[in-house]
Amino acid sequence: MFKLLGRRQFASALKSVKDSPIKQSLAQQQRNLSIHEYRSAQVLDSYGIGVPKGDVAHNAREAEEIAKKIKGDDMVIKAQVLAGGRGKGHFDNGFKGGVRIVYSPREASILAEQMIGHKLITKQTGAKGRICNSVYIVERKFARREFYLAVLMDRQSQGPVIVASSQGGMDIETVAKENPEAIITTKVNIHEGVTDQMARKIAEQLGFSEQCVEEAKSTIQKLYKIFMEKDATQIEINPLSETSDHQVLCMDAKLTFDDNADFRQKDIFSWRDTTQEDADEVKAAQAGLNFIKLDGDIGCLVNGAGLAMATMDIIKLNGGQPANFLDVGGGATPEAIQLAFDLITSDPKVTAIFVNIFGGIVRCDAIAKGLISVVESMNLRTPVIARLQGTNMEQAHKLINESGLKIFSIDDLQTAAEKSVQFSKVVKMARDIDVGVEFTLGI
Repeated sequence: MFKLLGRRQFASALKSVKDSPIKQSLAQQQRNLSIHEYRSAQVLDSYGIGVPKGDVAHNAREAEEIAKKIKGDDMVIKAQVLAGGRGKGHFDNGFKGGVRIVYSPREASILAEQMIGHKLITKQTGAKGRICNSVYIVERKFARREFYLAVLMDRQSQGPVIVASSQGGMDIETVAKENPEAIITTKVNIHEGVTDQMARKIAEQLGFSEQCVEEAKSTIQKLYKIFMEKDATQIEINPLSETSDHQVLCMDAKLTFDDNADFRQKDIFSWRDTTQEDADEVKAAQAGLNFIKLDGDIGCLVNGAGLAMATMDIIKLNGGQPANFLDVGGGATPEAIQLAFDLITSDPKVTAIFVNIFGGIVRCDAIAKGLISVVESMNLRTPVIARLQGTNMEQAHKLINESGLKIFSIDDLQTAAEKSVQFSKVVKMARDIDVGVEFTLGI
């Protein structure tokens, strides 16, 4: 089968495959819009919710000017990077801490200089880090009490819930694991919303002082209003604080929004910062492809999210690791295939490509022609396993077999997955010993 030569020559699919082996990988990369903290504060402020006074700066001079306007010698400067753990992160220039206390406008300028234009590396960004293009400078408020509050969709109850805890200002996952009784979950009837009684009860359960309960109740109701009116998927306030002068303030906010609502929420979606996203995923989204990078080495090109999940599952079941989730949708055109191959082959770890297409709207023979054209034009040496099912599949099979290229047409899904894994392993071994590899199919 293998001959060595000399030298080297996106929420409905997840639901339907609840027990998928790769569910965890995709669950971490849901396609929801996240916005920067200063943008979240703007949204909260527009609804009359208390936030610390502050503004965003894109350079050191702006940082100094904003600090002067805040007036005072106690401020906080925060790197605007879409990642958790900013305070404990470090920049690629060696500067430590993406959240720092500032005592003067001049110091704000100095720290902004160290942050802006550099990549912040945190436990969530990985070693590559994410670029910091701006900083958020706010007055420093002292909290008497800190709470956690989030509004989000709950799959089990199929409706919104409010999740709250008296233990704010810390990692909520740790609280849930070590002290689950500290988490208060309140289901919301979508037709009734958050009533006065419900919001007041949550505020009292959290432990707001008597003089702050009414303001906290109002804040909870306004957060839910944002959640509904802005098509949010999550509103997380950590901490939601009662200050020493008895104000209720959202000290930090993380807001995410449903990508499917971009046509309704044009202002919100105009704030999308693509510099914080994977460049290949941005490129794919602009072309109408659903693409998510994973950690494996077998590239996948599939039409239909459910079929894509099944394809990755069967690769896993055969001992392989998918390198991506790539759904080209109903129109697997030559142009879409070309871009898909560009995305897949840009990953140096990819050692085989599994194309699993159902030809319905676009016939299998047309897909085969596009596939052949792309492989030829790219002079692709990575083995391609093609399983084309549907209209004109016999003609497609014939076209591929007569192409003389490293494309192997296999009808059976299990066999195709097996061969993908086998080819991938051989290519990896060949790369390790720096030799080329030629494939012939014996099935």
